Amino acid sequence: MDAVLNELVASGKITDPQSAKGRLMRAAAHLFKTKGYERTTVRELGAAVGIQSGSLFHHFKSKEAILLCVMEETIIINIARMHEALKHADSATDRLLALITCELASIHTDTGEAMGVLVYEWRSLSQDKQKYILQLRDEYESLWLSTIEQGKAQGNINHDGFILRRLLTGAIGWTTTWYRPDGNLSLEELAKQTLMLAIK
Repeated sequence: MDAVLNELVASGKITDPQSAKGRLMRAAAHLFKTKGYERTTVRELGAAVGIQSGSLFHHFKSKEAILLCVMEETIIINIARMHEALKHADSATDRLLALITCELASIHTDTGEAMGVLVYEWRSLSQDKQKYILQLRDEYESLWLSTIEQGKAQGNINHDGFILRRLLTGAIGWTTTWYRPDGNLSLEELAKQTLMLAIK
């Protein structure tokens, strides 16, 4: 685990990925991403981690609770990683590069499947839980929008902040269809090239 993940686990903010509950969440993220939340059964979730379906409820009250936890924890992890990356970035351009790098990493490394679930399955939650997840998402997005506004203030960005963020969201998200981490282009180089689309 990286330092940010270790700190989150130690403080009790997220589940230890190596624990039984953590393994269940990873399996759930995979199944929800590949099959869809509605089509994934509790039996399949249990089979994925080698336990009886009834044993799932030792960790979670319901299938929806698993979905909520997958979404909640991936946002918490990635917000924490963004804050850590921003500590080491001085200029607005460096800060924007840090966020682009973090978002690319979030969908191409350990939280990739959970991020996909977050994007495509949040409407499967009940309304009160949707509201909670959207509040967390707003915290995530506020880091982006404030960084873009800093870039505008420093004269490095001409674009409308909201539109630029939406365009970057789409461009970065679409990399899942063509980018290969084991290819010739590193994640860091891809982030730098993405940055050039955003700044003067």
